[in-house]
Amino acid sequence: MFPELFLNYVDYFQPLNVFRYITFRTGGAVLTALLISFLLGPFLIKNLKKFQSIGQPIRDDGPTSHLMKKKGTPTMGGLLILFAFLCSTILWSKLDNILVWIILITSTFFGLIGLYDDWLKVKRKSTRGLRGKYKLILQILISLIAVFLINQQFPINYASTVSLPFFKELVIDLGIFYLPFGILVIVGSSNAVNLTDGLDGLAIVPVMIACLSFALISYLVGNINFSNYLQITYVPGVGELAVLAGALIGAGLGFLWFNAPPAMVFMGDTGSLSLGAFLGSTALAVRHEIVLIIIGGLFVLETVSVIIQVISFKLTGKRIFKMAPLHHHFEQKGWEESTIVIRFWIIAVILALIGLSSLKLR
Repeated sequence: MFPELFLNYVDYFQPLNVFRYITFRTGGAVLTALLISFLLGPFLIKNLKKFQSIGQPIRDDGPTSHLMKKKGTPTMGGLLILFAFLCSTILWSKLDNILVWIILITSTFFGLIGLYDDWLKVKRKSTRGLRGKYKLILQILISLIAVFLINQQFPINYASTVSLPFFKELVIDLGIFYLPFGILVIVGSSNAVNLTDGLDGLAIVPVMIACLSFALISYLVGNINFSNYLQITYVPGVGELAVLAGALIGAGLGFLWFNAPPAMVFMGDTGSLSLGAFLGSTALAVRHEIVLIIIGGLFVLETVSVIIQVISFKLTGKRIFKMAPLHHHFEQKGWEESTIVIRFWIIAVILALIGLSSLKLR
């Protein structure tokens, strides 16, 4: 909105030319989303508490400390993230870019699935929300449309290709299999973030770290000079996704203000599913799907711990971890919640640096 509005008057006032620059608009998106989160946060939390008499239902089989410390805390805080993200993106991004709308709508629809799931849990006063198979079907359908539309924006010669990090010219053409691969990236990313969201501040900071990384990747991939220098595939128009990533970082920072221990609100599936969907769809758009596995490695670890736990218990009747996902394992070992959260943040930073280094080490 702002670019289209102000650039019409550049001839009359030259300083308005700054609205052409992605870096300026990304900074504006961060600050706008942060301000919206700060202003609306108290109002939203107050009303969520009124709506939710007992707050987010706590798992009976989870850590016993959660039953005492987290009981009564409202969920659906992801609404704050989504609203700030949407408003800031619409204000600061170029709305004639189709990729902006694809990722915006994909993230929003995943958020709506999570919102309905959270609403059912609150209504039933139970951890049983939307049935898993229905949730998965909806996620696959939305992802199918998103992957198809994203691929329509690329020349046919690399619409189905996947680049491998750390290798200069190693590209795999998946052909028709790119569609299920893309669906797996979005759905997997969405649910991986959801599994990680189990402690105050645990998920939102690694998500912001990943967003910062993909803001940089989007900017580099969308700039022909930088992409040629780094020998990565130039993708016209994806630089604009840095503005979306900036908006999500600002919204995340504002949410963290209220989610810091002890949390005043939880993001719920409303937030976690939409955040993961954003990362997955952005990775597809910038053609750095495998790099997402590295940068989002913390989410991968959490997901793998659940998979290993389930397979081990079904095959042998024994558990590998004291509890899954992985952060609950360390809770059961006696680690303080703040210790787990901060150490996981450190891991997220390290993995992001490794992922970003793959851009140059080719």
